[in-house]
Amino acid sequence: MRNWLIGAAFLAVVACKQEKKEDPVKEAVEEVSQEVAAPNWEVLFDGSSFDEWHYYNGGAVTEPWKIEDGAMVFYPPKERNGESYNLVTNKTYTNFVLQLEWKVVKGANSGIFYGVEEADKFGQPYATGPEIQVLDDENHPDAKNGTTHQAGALYDMVAPSEKTVKPIGEWNSVEIMVNHQENQGYVIQNGTKIVEFPVNGEAWTKMVENSKFKGWEGFGEYQTGKIGLQDHGDQVAFRNIRIKEL
Repeated sequence: MRNWLIGAAFLAVVACKQEKKEDPVKEAVEEVSQEVAAPNWEVLFDGSSFDEWHYYNGGAVTEPWKIEDGAMVFYPPKERNGESYNLVTNKTYTNFVLQLEWKVVKGANSGIFYGVEEADKFGQPYATGPEIQVLDDENHPDAKNGTTHQAGALYDMVAPSEKTVKPIGEWNSVEIMVNHQENQGYVIQNGTKIVEFPVNGEAWTKMVENSKFKGWEGFGEYQTGKIGLQDHGDQVAFRNIRIKEL
């Protein structure tokens, strides 16, 4: 009788493990949800909803953004009618650490913005928000326009100190820190700090003046703003998005 009970318990454990393996996506989402909900971190995307996001100067997130396998995925529409589908957070942030993962298809381009001011007169997040580049360095032509246009760069201002981006189809981890009190910013890509930069003052102004953004009204001027994810017309995916205010 004792051996029968032990055998039954063993079969129950095996069945439980098999049941979990039958739904790996659900298991992954639950694991991510528990991990990102650590103290002092605010979950911006846990793999299940767009509740913390909306379209820039627009409403709730709909297609062409979809949720697949615990990630938000952008599928560029064939017909736009002048519409853009950039995402921004519902909340604004000043000093923070942002963590996420991104993945692109061959030849894709996108970006991560901070300090985004939402207003009709600006039209696009990049009009005000500095961008951390998301790119297929091997196949997108923008990568040939200089290292300040390559993956992980503070776009058109600070180039990555080394190449850490993974091949297309693989997930890249990114940590972005912006601290206006300390006048410091950095980008860690796939575990390596590749970009450091000032975020205000004379040093920041000089960087802007030496970039394509010289003379842009409002660019980089909003210390408090929204986080943005770019519709650049290419397929891109993001997941495991969380933020910690400093």
